[in-house]
Amino acid sequence: MAGKVLVTGGGGYIGSHCVVELIEAGYSPVVIDNFSNSVRGEGDVPESLRRIEKFLKTSIEFHELDLLDREGLEDVFKKHSFIAVMHFAGLKAVGESVQKPLLYYQVNLTASMNLLQVMQANGVHNLVFSSSATVYGDPQRLPIDEQHPVGGCTNPYGKTKFFIEEMISDQCKANEDWNAVLLRYFNPIGAHISGLIGEDPQGIPNNLLPYVAQVAIGRREHLSVYGDDYDTPDGTGVRDYIHVVDLAKGHIAALKKLQDNCGCKAYNLGTGTGYSVLQMVKAMEKASGKKIPFQVAPRRDGDVASCYADPRTAAEELGWKAEFDLERMCEDLWRWQSSNPTGFSS
Repeated sequence: MAGKVLVTGGGGYIGSHCVVELIEAGYSPVVIDNFSNSVRGEGDVPESLRRIEKFLKTSIEFHELDLLDREGLEDVFKKHSFIAVMHFAGLKAVGESVQKPLLYYQVNLTASMNLLQVMQANGVHNLVFSSSATVYGDPQRLPIDEQHPVGGCTNPYGKTKFFIEEMISDQCKANEDWNAVLLRYFNPIGAHISGLIGEDPQGIPNNLLPYVAQVAIGRREHLSVYGDDYDTPDGTGVRDYIHVVDLAKGHIAALKKLQDNCGCKAYNLGTGTGYSVLQMVKAMEKASGKKIPFQVAPRRDGDVASCYADPRTAAEELGWKAEFDLERMCEDLWRWQSSNPTGFSS
């Protein structure tokens, strides 16, 4: 099935790591990105893609484009015959979504609607969607399998992922030539082993590990731990962390699944193991050899106590499972952060 795959948001953290895996698996990615969470490099191409071109000795086709620009999107589809689309583009900060819900609904839903309509108009019916474990809301049971109820989301970001899943599912029901795989990520961390690409959040990091890494490198004074009174072993929130390269390999497995005319399928991508905030701080202290000071702060709106995956369905149906352990995730993150103290903009 090797051919051209459109990657929306391919300059960002997860998108860029998936671009690497696509190229290594023999596909030709065509990337669109609007630089809302990626760094502009030489030649107005995301710096992440520039670096991939160097270490893989290849060239990557890139278009600067916002998915809200319907005409621009149609132009890209007219130039290529895509075998599939990987859809990463979207706003993704839980806290910001609570403060700016309308922005999240406008950007994430309109962009996805435009994409699905343009795909339909151009006869492209295979989609891998970057969804999230936030669609499960506050877990009713752990570990979370794909049969767990969805839609009871605790924040607008999660609701946008749930609504987009519903749109895709309805489109697949209405058109039997459509196939989609909805990948519900748990918490991606780590970086490519080269240390050349990794997570470079613009502004203050919204996720734990990039923040911890910035404290370790000296960019931030201390970590704020939001809540130490949850019903967890040490009172801090428990999450399922997955290496971003494992996550990217899951997308290649999903592309192969589309060949089976699978209809619309959802899979959890996680390790099945939960770690608390304080356990993650210790693991990063070990990887970096640095003390990471932290202060306890009040709980954040929209956060849940514990969330970790039952990843067995992905193992059975996609032939995929996470390979890298917590130590490796932290080592790779530290290699990236210590080689790039100010991220891509260095």
